[in-house]
Amino acid sequence: MTVQNQHFAQQLESLFSRYETLVTKPNQPAEKYNGIYQRWQNPIITAEHAPIFWRFDVNSASNPKLLERIGINATLNSGAIYWQGKYILVVRVEGNDRKSFFAVAESDNGVDNFRFWDYPVTMPETEEPDTNVYDMRLTAHEDGYIYGLFCTERKDKTRPEDTSAAEAQCGIARTKDLVTWERLPDLVTYSGQQRNVVLHPEYVDGKYALYTRPQDGFISVGGGGGIGWGLCDSMDGAEVKSEVIVDSKQYHTITEIKNGQGPAPIKTDSGWLHLAHGVRNTAAGLRYVLYMFMTDLQQPWKITHKPSGHFIAPEGDERVGDVSNVTFANGWVVNEKKEVFIYYASSDTRMHVATSSIDQLIDYVTNTPQDGLRSAASVQNLNTLISQNLKHMQGIK
Repeated sequence: MTVQNQHFAQQLESLFSRYETLVTKPNQPAEKYNGIYQRWQNPIITAEHAPIFWRFDVNSASNPKLLERIGINATLNSGAIYWQGKYILVVRVEGNDRKSFFAVAESDNGVDNFRFWDYPVTMPETEEPDTNVYDMRLTAHEDGYIYGLFCTERKDKTRPEDTSAAEAQCGIARTKDLVTWERLPDLVTYSGQQRNVVLHPEYVDGKYALYTRPQDGFISVGGGGGIGWGLCDSMDGAEVKSEVIVDSKQYHTITEIKNGQGPAPIKTDSGWLHLAHGVRNTAAGLRYVLYMFMTDLQQPWKITHKPSGHFIAPEGDERVGDVSNVTFANGWVVNEKKEVFIYYASSDTRMHVATSSIDQLIDYVTNTPQDGLRSAASVQNLNTLISQNLKHMQGIK
């Protein structure tokens, strides 16, 4: 072996060694406690989790200097499913070229040791090719398919002079094995652009049910907004002719600018548990947080409980990244023990996990005070809790 080849082999071995150290690093619960969920210390998937053989040509003949050939910028906004005893994420992987694609990562325990499958998802294109695809929501529907609904982004052809003008709609694909995906026609709605569409896991009145987010433009919801609800006859050529708003934007709340459904809701005996994101504006830019609510079992478009404020917000290092001050979730799973794994991204850069249980989340959603929409109402809620606690504390002295 020549000195050059020996140096190449040593560098390559070092790359693989560091990679194995990263992906096998045990995760630990964070110290902070609120009784609702448990954050975990380490991000579960980062750009560095992308396999070495995705990023480097490992052939010394064609890449003697061992240069990175395809750079990975971020891993974020992952759909999730508990499938065949594994915790599966369909990750939005963003390359250095700003194009996103989907890739499957799996773990045995849901909190660490996530590894990508060898190949990313090969997503078929429609007759009008996507410029970018991202943020897949996975739904195991009662019809037997696993559906992936995602944002398909294309250039806004009505504004050819503006190179940043984009149009977002809902792409639809389905699979039985998470390897081979059948691409269906994009969702048709009559309310402008659609960036957050989620399939309800059950038929409603014999139809497929969708949570939508109607908006006027690519970024701004304009006169639209809110989490919508609509029905369609089929997912192959899906068309929602009318939408009603399940949860609307609200002045001086965490959903002041816009809000959208996260993953598909979880069915419980008490109702459907929902995880969503809310956006408000600040002097430092838009702030994305997560919140929860519950809808009626028989009428999933009707909210029965909605705690005030955020459920998860960016903390510490989570606040820094490509788009800072953001938490976003489009995936969560429930295992056989009724444990809930909430997969969220921070600042459009990396993936995290928080764990809870069905019982904890039902307690949180049904017993946390609602937003009174005024400072005085917030103080009244606080005073009620303080008064109850002081009386209880006196009784146990």
